[in-house]
Amino acid sequence: MKMVILGNAGSGKSTLSKKLIAMEPAARLSLDDVAFDAGPERRQLQDSINQVKRFIADNDSWIIEGCYADIIEAILADCDELIFLNPGVDVCIAHCRSRPWEPDKFSSKQEQDDYLANLLVWVRTYETRADEYGLHQHRALYESFDGKKRELNHPSEYSMV
Repeated sequence: MKMVILGNAGSGKSTLSKKLIAMEPAARLSLDDVAFDAGPERRQLQDSINQVKRFIADNDSWIIEGCYADIIEAILADCDELIFLNPGVDVCIAHCRSRPWEPDKFSSKQEQDDYLANLLVWVRTYETRADEYGLHQHRALYESFDGKKRELNHPSEYSMV
């Protein structure tokens, strides 16, 4: 398996990737882990891409998931399958609101809760943003991919993967 899962924050990328790995073991990489150093500023794009390429070289079977179209574009030719999770902004917001504490991203549940308002504003702009995080760029990546691909528009479809 060499799969990329693309979608908005809260679309279910991490949940789906963990579910798939439970059925068929593979290495997993969240692009959040390579897109940023400490703090809110993005790393140099090429540094992130290089780290992802090392991950790919080091693993025979993998799932890479994230919302970073600029990173994914650079490694898309390495994947066998692209899954685009596009359940709509309302579903993404509901998922963000119901997330359990993510200790790999936040030092406490309170820190995560304090960040939630900013995250929800960001998620709401998905359909209108023109940057690498927005629907327009995600759709363009999906449309340009010639390999096996699926767009899933409702979480109930995720179990059919």
